Amino acid sequence: MTSSVNGTLHRGGRGPDRTPSGTADRKRVVIIGSLGYSLVNFRLDLMRRFQANGYDVLALAAEIDPDTAAALDRNGIAHREIPMNRTGTNPFHDIRSLTALLRELRRARPDIVVAYTMKPIVYGCLAAQLASVPDRYALFTGLGYAFTEPNPTGRRRLVRTTTIWLHRMALRGITAAFCYNSADREDIRRFGLIPPKVALHDIPGSGVDTSRFAPTPVPAGPIKFLFVGRLLRSKGIAVLAEAAKKLKGEGLDFEIEILGPKDPNPDHISDRELEDWKAAGLIRHLGASDDVVPFIQNCSVFVLPTYLREGIPRSILEAMSCGRAVITTDSPGCGETIDDGVSGLVVPRGDAEALAGAMRRFVKEPGLAERFGQAARQKVCGTNDVHLVNAKLMHGMGIEIGGLEAVPQTGTLSAAVEPKTKREVSAP
Repeated sequence: MTSSVNGTLHRGGRGPDRTPSGTADRKRVVIIGSLGYSLVNFRLDLMRRFQANGYDVLALAAEIDPDTAAALDRNGIAHREIPMNRTGTNPFHDIRSLTALLRELRRARPDIVVAYTMKPIVYGCLAAQLASVPDRYALFTGLGYAFTEPNPTGRRRLVRTTTIWLHRMALRGITAAFCYNSADREDIRRFGLIPPKVALHDIPGSGVDTSRFAPTPVPAGPIKFLFVGRLLRSKGIAVLAEAAKKLKGEGLDFEIEILGPKDPNPDHISDRELEDWKAAGLIRHLGASDDVVPFIQNCSVFVLPTYLREGIPRSILEAMSCGRAVITTDSPGCGETIDDGVSGLVVPRGDAEALAGAMRRFVKEPGLAERFGQAARQKVCGTNDVHLVNAKLMHGMGIEIGGLEAVPQTGTLSAAVEPKTKREVSAP
């Protein structure tokens, strides 16, 4: 087992000790993501499922921190760090990413490449095409910034045009693609991001470990709302603060907790705003945490008033798995994840009055949070359990044929190990 060092292959403690090109008698798959922490937070169960099906796994991503490297090592997953700026538009940086990916794929000679999120899909699948990888799969976890506005202008229009062209070039010969929600499906087809004849499979998000995110009773006392995510304006935090101000003005008794890191993104919430909201008694900022479970279990209702195209937010799935009702917006992938009026409430994005109305219902109707939370748990276990989701992915790739039963959480698969990294909302 080796330590995490840039540009160095890391081998896990289990499985064969092999070179990057793999053993001669085992199939090989390469998983490509944008950030190291996402490999374990969102894809560890998928990689373990590949192992259970007889594959050696190599994981490629930027910024593989020591805790992520250790978790991959413990699960016998080889990994390399790749230079990649997930949000930048510098073409020289992107060429560097493409070159590094091509070098790794030519060395590894995999049978399959699976790439998820925007830049890994474009440059990972293009590198796989140039490296003559037989099967290439794109996993669209959300179309994001370039497709948020229906009729973009200026820089956003240029970004969209470039994004469409890059996808068309990189995904010409892919085997199949997967997406999380109907809005993304429509835009993938409408803008021709993949060829018309390529299969596009619907997948209900990255899935959630329903045993780890276990249900607990809603705590007694005043209703406590919880937001989990980066402190970005586009996540709807300012709208949440405005809604809280309206309800506090009515004399209602409730709490709002914000769990998540500050962010250098230009869209960030300023320290001044955050301090003003705290001083007014509108919110409590809990900082960041590497374990969200106790915070979810300590809340009454989960709230994500995002403006963004979130794919299917993992944070919503985690809250539902813990038996918590959800308030979210009609942003693609958010509202359709819950059953409006059954397991949560859906409000128009950016509408503080509507958000306040949804929150008011939970404050004024005793038992509503518990009833909706039970329905949320039932839905997520039947649709979004991580083992069921990964079975659908394997079925769509033709690796597992037959029923879509979930792989047992014991036996051939080892227990998942989460890295100790600060959590962000939604799946990359």
